[in-house]
Amino acid sequence: MIMRNYQREALCAIKREWQTVDSTLVVLPTGTGKTVLFASLIRSCFPKRALVLAHREELIFQAVDKITKVTGFRCEVEMGDYRADMGKSLFASPQVVVSTIQTQCSGADGGGRMTRFDPALFGLVIVDEAHHATSATYRRTLDYYRQNPNLKVLGVTATPDRADEEALGQVYESVAYDYELLNAIEDGWLVPIQQQIVEVSGLDFSGIHTTAGDLNGAELAHVMEEERNLHEIAGPTIEIVGNRRALVFASSVTHAEQLCAILNRHREGCSGWVCGKTDKDERRKALASFSSGKLQYVVNVGVLTEGFDDPGVEVVVMGRPTKSRSLYAQMVGRATRPLPGLVDGLETAEERRQAIANSRKPACLVIDFVGNAGRHKLVTSADILGGNISDEAVELAAKKVRESTGPVDMAKTLEEEQKALELRRAQEAARRAKLKAKASYAARAVDPFDVFQISPVKARGWNAGKTFSDKQRDILKKAGIDADSVDYTGGKQLLNEIFRRWDAGLCSYKQARQLRKYGYTGNETRAEATAILDKIFRKSAGSGESAKPVGSRQRAVV
Repeated sequence: MIMRNYQREALCAIKREWQTVDSTLVVLPTGTGKTVLFASLIRSCFPKRALVLAHREELIFQAVDKITKVTGFRCEVEMGDYRADMGKSLFASPQVVVSTIQTQCSGADGGGRMTRFDPALFGLVIVDEAHHATSATYRRTLDYYRQNPNLKVLGVTATPDRADEEALGQVYESVAYDYELLNAIEDGWLVPIQQQIVEVSGLDFSGIHTTAGDLNGAELAHVMEEERNLHEIAGPTIEIVGNRRALVFASSVTHAEQLCAILNRHREGCSGWVCGKTDKDERRKALASFSSGKLQYVVNVGVLTEGFDDPGVEVVVMGRPTKSRSLYAQMVGRATRPLPGLVDGLETAEERRQAIANSRKPACLVIDFVGNAGRHKLVTSADILGGNISDEAVELAAKKVRESTGPVDMAKTLEEEQKALELRRAQEAARRAKLKAKASYAARAVDPFDVFQISPVKARGWNAGKTFSDKQRDILKKAGIDADSVDYTGGKQLLNEIFRRWDAGLCSYKQARQLRKYGYTGNETRAEATAILDKIFRKSAGSGESAKPVGSRQRAVV
């Protein structure tokens, strides 16, 4: 399998982080190939043996299949009745073991089946769906294998909750790579997300309590199972979905069963439903019927959020409102994959976006049902798309969706709101500059984000409490940036921009600052910057005057 550009970047970033830390995290949205990434990492780290940990059976066998295809290595399962046959030699035993966290911690002796394995056998542990790694079972398992002082740990996850982010910062020492959902859509790897809000007068979440950071399950089910609400959700769903295939998320088994029955009353035999207790053969039959188009709808209760891949899903119906960004991202992620074979092999983002636009699935639609949320802040697609978008732009985009009567392209809306905010920011900066025009330029505080012409990304939870290393401080200082003037998230963003500009042959921060002062863009190459600044300072030295910023010129930046 040919790796995509962001997967190659992530692979390099992981290895770079491992030069200074033993554990790191990669964030890739659902549908962008996390398994391909860590399978490629396993291959590149050979002869180190790898252990892959997950929490669901579906994830286990998917991982085995993909790792085998990518690496060609012998890959065995440690789960239930399956036992990995660990020989004394690397070549007489599997190079990769894939195991559930439940199996690792199971055992009558209290030590867990992990004790079957000598920690020294593994040089690499990978945690799939790493937002679960903050649990006691994962921590206990990782602590056991970390008895090997040479062990490297990688966690991979899709968009996590902000609460998860902070907790993940306690498990992983760094974030090697964070590829946002919005970037994946802009780059043409995932389909655009359209959002439609449906007001349901009978939905009242205001009296529901919060349990473990989300709406209390039993109280939510009680509201969603009311007869009036069932019909006010089923009716608009049939009308809006049309002939497209839709995955419906329900709040309880009763809710799923009743919603499925009402959908079938609208059109006989159009819907099926599954839950965690559904017989595995029955579940496979239902999903096969859905995949073939025999069923248009599958209503499910929490079983198709992870490990379910069907690129033909065009609509996600949120019959299970949530406050969890992570859960919402997983549900939406079931529909963001483009049709098979559509985008791989195309060179540019424009080609990929055009191929998606011309396909039978030009976008995916997310339908949210809203009512009186009270004190609760329920998640919408604006929240999961806005990882690097300012909170203000996310709120403005969400407001625009609520006010619309039809589907709204969320990526486009977020970009428009962010650009509008940045324009206002630039106009305000220009206004301040005019007010201070008579003051000495050197006396003014210089915003490094303005110099680089980038907007600060919002702080991520996993960076909470973290401080710059001596090496990071030194790089910022040499660049001309005071590390104490920015937080950790902002500093990391500036460091990435410093490295990006260096790799692209663009001028340094100090050069960009001077060039902006004299009306240039600050995006000149290093050679151009050197020539321009030499000319400016030679001219000012010859005249006996200090160089002064120009009042205006054709290339001036406002």
